[in-house]
Amino acid sequence: MKALSLVVIGAGMRGQFAYGPYAVSHPQDAKFVAVVEPNDERRNSFQKTHGLRDDQVFTNEDDFFAKKIEADAVLLCTQDRQHFDTAIRLMNAGYHLLLEKPMAPSAQECVALKECAAKNKRILVICHVLRYTKFFQKVKEVLNSGVIGELVTITHSENVGFFHMAHSFVRGNWGNEAKSNPMILAKSCHDMDILLWLAGDTCTSLSSYGGLTHFKPSGAPEGAAKRCIENCPVESTCPYSALKIYLEGRHNNENGWPASVITDVPTRENVIKALQEGPYGRCVYACDNDVVDHQTVNMLFANGVTATFNMSAFTNEVSRTIKLMGTHGEIRGHMEKGEVKVIDFKTGDVTEHLLAPSATGHSGGDSGIMENFVRLVRAGIHDDATASPNASVQSHLMAFAAEKSRKENVTVDMKAFEAASKG
Repeated sequence: MKALSLVVIGAGMRGQFAYGPYAVSHPQDAKFVAVVEPNDERRNSFQKTHGLRDDQVFTNEDDFFAKKIEADAVLLCTQDRQHFDTAIRLMNAGYHLLLEKPMAPSAQECVALKECAAKNKRILVICHVLRYTKFFQKVKEVLNSGVIGELVTITHSENVGFFHMAHSFVRGNWGNEAKSNPMILAKSCHDMDILLWLAGDTCTSLSSYGGLTHFKPSGAPEGAAKRCIENCPVESTCPYSALKIYLEGRHNNENGWPASVITDVPTRENVIKALQEGPYGRCVYACDNDVVDHQTVNMLFANGVTATFNMSAFTNEVSRTIKLMGTHGEIRGHMEKGEVKVIDFKTGDVTEHLLAPSATGHSGGDSGIMENFVRLVRAGIHDDATASPNASVQSHLMAFAAEKSRKENVTVDMKAFEAASKG
């Protein structure tokens, strides 16, 4: 079977390193025929990795559209607020679309994207990669087996990690709502999607609480410098020190993240320069961030299931943990450790599933969603049970409603909220 022809728009961390490798490891299934990326280093790297000709490489979207590249589908991996217009343009031009989350910065635009896909009969898959992890697939499998009886409630936590918060949501691209999105959308629309999927019915109402507690000027130690590298007198004792995070590499993963984000070639010299001149060298108490550093969402679903979601910056590990409580048992899980524990109330049996670690990002979810997207495009399936654009819109609306609840201190009726979003 012929490999699908793909285009990536945005060859950053997600486009290049999360989804791009699938074509290298599965050349029989997918092949990139173009890249659109304004950054020279990233564009050249993607071109070299995928063997693209110069006429298949573009610095901007207008040149790409003018060329009328023939391709089966496009992976749109640009920054959050660049999604909507380009996604509409791509689907109107006849491309199937894998769209990085979040879909768009407003509820109305999310609904419009779904409607555009339906009008053009295009496959639209949002990158809710957690559904494709071995971990959540196992949780769903156990839940569907009936061993814990009728599901009653779910508690789910996204443990952001103190250094990850400082990197991405204080100093980084997602720290300021006006430039990207609220935290609940930018970081946790994954989790709204998972809760919707596991609950097995629509959310009818929700309430939310939280705020920005620590990462603001009032949290700064006395004498703190504007930049960590400027002989700051409290840098050595600050857990959020940019020197610790980027220069010492205490929290770098196998791909060099997060140091690899602040400079395209993360040599010591380049990292120092980035900390002296760029946004990632700023003191966490002297940034333009305004997104929350903790948030709780309480949800009621149409089938009576209740759920609580907790997102907090103030954790040591970067992880997701979950507990599903049923009438006959419970499921406890830790995604990053690949642990799923099942307790049967009737027999007292405890069954532990230890899942093999994945070599790809998001515990295998990044490669999993690529595999499913290829399958859907080949089969012409527009509304798959796992990758439904309707479900993606619902989970995004839950995130928008949670932010409304948090800011206005109200409980949100989801039916009324959705109706207003269509207007």
